[in-house]
Amino acid sequence: MADDSVSATTVINAPAEAIFAVLADPAKHAAIDGTGWVRETLDSTPLTAAGQIFRMSMYHPNHPDGNYQVANRVQKFDPPSTISWEPGYDADGSLRFGGWTWRYDLTPAGPSNTTVTLSYDWSAVPDSIREHIGFPPFPPEHLGNSLAHLAELVRPPSTSGRGPGGPGADRGAGPGPG
Repeated sequence: MADDSVSATTVINAPAEAIFAVLADPAKHAAIDGTGWVRETLDSTPLTAAGQIFRMSMYHPNHPDGNYQVANRVQKFDPPSTISWEPGYDADGSLRFGGWTWRYDLTPAGPSNTTVTLSYDWSAVPDSIREHIGFPPFPPEHLGNSLAHLAELVRPPSTSGRGPGGPGADRGAGPGPG
C-alpha cells in the first residue's frame, strides 16, 4: 500500500557503479545513516548476493536496551541498479525479520550523474508489531539526510572541498539503513 512506505530521490554526481560500491560496503552504512541510529558494522565483508546476512550495532533511545544489534538480510542485489535488505534480529538461535525493508534504486542520469531513490517499506509488518512500533519510526526527512550523506561519500575529493578533518569529518553516525 502507498501509505506503507516512504521514499526520497536525489541526483548524485557520480556513476551508479561508484554509488553501488558504497552501498554494498556495510562499513559505510553508519556514515550514510540519516537517523543517527546506525553505530557500526559488525561484519566487514562487502555485500555480494541476495540472502547474505550482515550485522550492525545500533542505538535508539526508545529501544528497551538503548544499544542493540540488527541482522540484515540482503533481499535484492542487482549491481549497479538495486540493493535492498530487511532488518531482523537473533531470537532463540534463529533470525527473525519484522517485515520492513530498505531499498536503493539507482538509475543513470547522463554520463556522470545517477538518480538515487531510497525507500523504506513496512507493508509486510504484521499487526502484532505495528501495535508496538509506529511506522515509519522516524521523520521521513531522514531519508533525504541519508541521500545527502551518500552523495558526500561518493563525491570525488578534488570537488568536495572537504579534506580529512574538514567540515563534516566528525559527523559521526548518520538510515537508516541498519
